Amino acid sequence: MDNYVDYLMAGILAQTVIFGSTQTGVGLAEDMTKGMVDRFRSLPMARSAVLAGRTLSDTARNLFVVCLMLVVGFLVGFRIHTGVIPALGAVALALAFGLAFSWISAFIGLSVRDVESAQAAGFVWVFPLVFASSAFVPVDSMPGWLQAFAQINPVTITVNALRALTYGGPTTRVVLQSLAWIIGILVVFVPLAVSRYRRAAG
Repeated sequence: MDNYVDYLMAGILAQTVIFGSTQTGVGLAEDMTKGMVDRFRSLPMARSAVLAGRTLSDTARNLFVVCLMLVVGFLVGFRIHTGVIPALGAVALALAFGLAFSWISAFIGLSVRDVESAQAAGFVWVFPLVFASSAFVPVDSMPGWLQAFAQINPVTITVNALRALTYGGPTTRVVLQSLAWIIGILVVFVPLAVSRYRRAAG
């Protein structure tokens, strides 16, 4: 590991979009508390559009924060070793991962229905995934009992893909694995969140 800053940056990007995704659930819980959901019911639009708008707006915010993290990273010595196109691919992959996690957060926020519970519930599932991953240290440096979970953790897989796209190494397999996790999360949690929203607004 020649440069820990270069190694770490992939983990920082993943952590940034994951923590940013928790705001989707908090925002929806706040909308529920303030009666915004009831107001949306009177509008001539698909109820799923409210969730899509929320998750996409949070993804746009994540883009701004990711760009900010990259600027800070460059200031402290981060350098891309793979070229512009792979680096742009890393940003796109990070944002897609954050979008998928926003839908998980949306489902949680609509399930708990108050801001404090949404905040607490968001961190309960996010922290183990982030810190039991390769975001900050290699998996093989972890205790043996933790390695089995870390290796299949979607955060580890996505961090490894981001690292391959920015730092170097075999890319295709880990990127495809990350995309599979993203698609799988969306397939499961988009219908769950929409169903929960319809029941909340029904």
